[in-house]
Formats: sequence, structure tokens, C-alpha cells
Amino acid sequence: MRYVGIQTQIRRNNTLSTLLLLGFPLILLAMVWLFLYIIHSIEGSYYDDYGNVYYGVSLSQVTHEFLVVLPWVVGIVGIWFVIAYFSNASMIRNATGAHPISRRDNPRIYNIVENLTMTCGMPMPQVNVIDDPQLNAFANGIDEKSYAVTVTTGLLNRLDDDELAGVIGHELTHIRNRDTRLLITSIIFVGIISTITSLVARILWNTFIYGGGRRRSNNGKNSGASIIVVLAIGLVCAVIAYFFTLLTRFAISRKREFMADAGGAELCGNPLALASALRKISNNPGLGNIGREDIAQMYIVRPKTVARGLIERINSLFSTHPSTERRIQLLEQF
Repeated sequence: MRYVGIQTQIRRNNTLSTLLLLGFPLILLAMVWLFLYIIHSIEGSYYDDYGNVYYGVSLSQVTHEFLVVLPWVVGIVGIWFVIAYFSNASMIRNATGAHPISRRDNPRIYNIVENLTMTCGMPMPQVNVIDDPQLNAFANGIDEKSYAVTVTTGLLNRLDDDELAGVIGHELTHIRNRDTRLLITSIIFVGIISTITSLVARILWNTFIYGGGRRRSNNGKNSGASIIVVLAIGLVCAVIAYFFTLLTRFAISRKREFMADAGGAELCGNPLALASALRKISNNPGLGNIGREDIAQMYIVRPKTVARGLIERINSLFSTHPSTERRIQLLEQF
């Protein structure tokens, strides 16, 4: 299996990160425009500046309203993204219960990480441990200040030093290739769209179940029906946007994991040790109890029990993780 050069992979991921940063907002804005267009289509007519009635959709009015809401959409999503982007490390630690360790806390894992970083000439990332008897590991971060490698206590107890070095080498390769920055960018945008979709769906459900019964007059009923129609249209647009963001994330090649496997095997010098580690992890993968599909995208092996709700199950269909069995086969042929 040929390993793509580190600089080549970094350039590819930087390019893809830029495309994602452009693609996700464009999808969101396209859905806002589509929402306004459908609303005007349902109205069926419009007035020009002279009070004349025309039947159909006025693209100029749709565009005008789109430009009015554009700064609000860009501003809200932009602030949302910036906060999530720069606080991702603390959010992940809080969600997973990870805690940082020093050499004194666990000399074994700390020394393995330090030796591998010295071998490849990269800065030492933070080392985190999660108290979980099952096995898993992941890397995260967007820059040298936030880069971290996280392992479970189960992983530390079940793997020998060579296997552990293979896993750490895999995660360090993700950092070197800047896969973590790329994945966090996609996770945040998918999270924004999924949150909007869930919020609109909940408002629509509450309006349909609780709102209509309180209205007695014909005007009230018409008003309630109009609100439900608008929310339903909004939900459809949000679902379409969510689907396209998942496709965009799916465009992050699954070769990302294969490349990290190859880089980890090269870094630790023992492909069979990494293959053995993956086999052990796949038999008992941990962190599924966290129930966060977005964070599960970073695990070295994704637990099958992560997807719980409807959104999470749809999300899991577009997982960027390839088959662990295939990864093991390639490592054994390294």
C-alpha cells in the first residue's frame, strides 16, 4: 500500500477545507433562497411598484427579500461557527469526559507519544485519557495549541507497547495531515444544519399538536394553517440542506483513514502491531455511550451503537470510516 507524501496530503486537506468553508454556507444560503421562492410560489401573485397584479413568482422580490435576510443569516451562522471552531477542544473534552495527563500521571503513554513526535519532528500534542474500560482513541484540534491525542483506559490496559505505538502513530498522522482541522470544519457545519432541522421540526410538531386547538375563529384557523405550511416548507428546505451537507462531508475521502493507517505503520515501524490493535479495538470499541455521532467520526474505530436518534442514524449512513476489516487486510500486506 503506497502512502501519499505528508506535504501532498496537507495540500489536499487544506484545499478541501477551503472548499468546505465555501460549500457549506452556499448550501445554507441556497436553501434560504429556495424557501423564499416556494413561499412566493404558494402566494401565486404579486404587485409591481404601480399596484398592478401579476400572477406567478417575482424573482426580483425573492432576491430582494433574500438580500435583506442575508446579513442576518451570515452573521448568525458566522458567529456560531467561530465560537464552535475555537472552542471545539473544550467541547470535546466535556462531551467525552477526557482529562489531560502529564508524564508523571502515566509515563508509559506520555513517553510513547513523545518518542513518536520526536521521530516525525512534530510538536508534542496534549495527551488525554478517558476512563472507559472499552477500547478507542482519537485525535482532535485545529492548531498546535489545541492538538490532542485521546485514549481510553481500556486501550492502555489491553494493548502492548507496539500496538499502542501503532494507534498513537495513526492519530499523530491525522494531526500531521491536518485531517482533524478538516473534520472539525465539516462537523461544525453539519451540526449547524442538523440543529436548525431539529429545531424547525420541533416547532412544527408543537404548532401542529398544540397550536391549532387553541384557535376558534376562521381567521385563527387560517393563521394556524399558514404557520404550519410555512414551517413545513422550512423543514423541507432544512432537510434538503442537511442531506447535501452530509454528501459534502462524505466527499471527505475514506482514504483519510487508510492514509493515517499507512502513516501510523510507517511511524511506529510495525504495520502488524497496528493491525493487531485495530482487531482488538473492533472487538470491543468504546465511547459509544457518549452517543455523539459527530465526535464518533474522529474515533479510530467507530462504535456501531452511536446512532440512536433519527438524525444520528441518517448521519451514520454517511460515516467517513471505511471497513475495519479492510484496513486490517491492507496493513497485513504492508
